Amino acid sequence: MTSRERVLTALDRGVPDRVPLDIWATGEVWQKLMAHFGTEDLGAINGALHIDGFGGAGPAYVGPKIPTYDDGTTEDYWGMRYQPMQYETGAYAEQVYYPLAHAETVADLDDYAWPSLDWFDFSPVRAQCEAQPDVAIQAGYVAPFYFFNKLRGLEQSLIDLAAEPEMSHAIIGRLCEFFYGYTERLLEAAGGLIDVTQLTDDFGTQTDLMISIDMFDEYFADHYRRIATLMHDHGARVLHHDDGAMWELLPRLIDIGIDVLNPVQYKCGDIDLGWLKETYGDQIAFHGGVDNQEILPFGTVDEVREEVRHCIDTLGVGGGYMLAPCHNLQAVTSVESIVAMYETAYEEGWY
Repeated sequence: MTSRERVLTALDRGVPDRVPLDIWATGEVWQKLMAHFGTEDLGAINGALHIDGFGGAGPAYVGPKIPTYDDGTTEDYWGMRYQPMQYETGAYAEQVYYPLAHAETVADLDDYAWPSLDWFDFSPVRAQCEAQPDVAIQAGYVAPFYFFNKLRGLEQSLIDLAAEPEMSHAIIGRLCEFFYGYTERLLEAAGGLIDVTQLTDDFGTQTDLMISIDMFDEYFADHYRRIATLMHDHGARVLHHDDGAMWELLPRLIDIGIDVLNPVQYKCGDIDLGWLKETYGDQIAFHGGVDNQEILPFGTVDEVREEVRHCIDTLGVGGGYMLAPCHNLQAVTSVESIVAMYETAYEEGWY
């Protein structure tokens, strides 16, 4: 099978020739892998690790000029600002400015420069897809709760959901209208060549949901369903990324129409992977799974190999699984453990 055939078979809950492989990693990890393999060619590194992965596509930004700053601060077209923060485990761009943090009324929302669909040129998308015939194409990103957090600030956005329903509905509604229009134009421009797109959010914490099921139903469920229907109408599979212990929400998400769950952080909430596969494996595929909180950063190479086998023997039973770390590989993870993960998956993941 080609990588494209292998990935799409797995995401459609079928049985490919072997478990397909994907990688998420920080910049520091890629630097370590370049040094290990003696090349800056990411394609060569992916080949050495037997990564199937995804191709990508997207429009060109042609909107108003985005401000630049001399102190390393960056800004995006939402007006969100970020500063690089150096930690022992690596550097991360941390958000430091929330454009709607000080809005007090729904009327205040009109003073914000909401992104326009006309700020994007979608004409290159089809050619980008056609240039990558051997890989599955993943494109598009919708995250209403996450962007609500990023516009208001996490604490204020959670307060809003409980105490300011009018403000919450107004912001989330505007967000989702933009996301819907952007996704519609993207999928139309691709002409059916986008295989996977993301309807995604982070509802989970280490132990439970960040918001209640009732709040999800009130503020997000209808928007999710409408956007998932749009994605399916254009032949795209819906991948839902959701960190943490989001398991109570999973039946809702399946009913709404997600096709693939990522990153499967089963140590959050202490979920049994065998139970997860048995309960939901006939309805969704799984992407991720390999523990990235304990085993990959702190385990031995033998423990990493055993973790890969565990994922294959549970999530991979009967197909429907794409193996990857359950979030970005971090700088504290050794190259030896990373190589062991992919070597084991390639050697032992054949059906």
